[in-house]
Amino acid sequence: MLKVNNLSVHYGVIEAVRDVSFEVNEGEIVSLIGANGAGKTTILQTLSGLNKPTNGSITFKGKKIHGTTPKKIVKNGISHVPEGRHVFSGMTVKENLEMGSFLRKDKEGIKKDMDRVFDRFPVLKERINQDAATLSGGEQQMLAMGRALVSQPELLLLDEPSMGLAPLFIREIFSIVEDINNNGTTVLLVEQNAKVALEISNRGYVLETGKIVTSGIGEKLLESDEVQKAYLGG
Repeated sequence: MLKVNNLSVHYGVIEAVRDVSFEVNEGEIVSLIGANGAGKTTILQTLSGLNKPTNGSITFKGKKIHGTTPKKIVKNGISHVPEGRHVFSGMTVKENLEMGSFLRKDKEGIKKDMDRVFDRFPVLKERINQDAATLSGGEQQMLAMGRALVSQPELLLLDEPSMGLAPLFIREIFSIVEDINNNGTTVLLVEQNAKVALEISNRGYVLETGKIVTSGIGEKLLESDEVQKAYLGG
């Protein structure tokens, strides 16, 4: 579904991502794990058109998307839930969700997808007319995910969904990620919480200083001495 080949991204003279190649197959959950500054967020921002690659190619369903506008990338079926959630303050929960449908014209379909979001996140229905900025961190994460789902993505990019959340909420968010995947959405997950991310992932890639240093099946990476020492405190 998604293929990234020899991707490099610079911020001025700084090379944030160096010659990275990986792929995500339809129906998978794939994790990119690594420490702060490893290049994880830069990769997701490049996939969604917010950064321009210096070198390399990105193809989605056989079509090149590097250099494409974020709007076209969303239209092609990729939605991005950014690090830090970035809900729209001063707008209600409902209005935030409606922002996810800005490229759609099918009012009935939008309503059905909004109802599905409320079924998946009942707390959002309870807060439907509440300013999104007044929600808890976990509720804002649910809203950001719900907003992305209203755009009907085939591939969902999730950047640090557990950041700043209490342990109970972290488990709930990852359970929801699995549920989203089981309902047909492919997921590319960027996460510092390597243990929980790899537990739900089909495959994972480990990033260090802008390059991939190892990859494999999620369960196997959990058992790896290298990953244990570097990311799991083993």
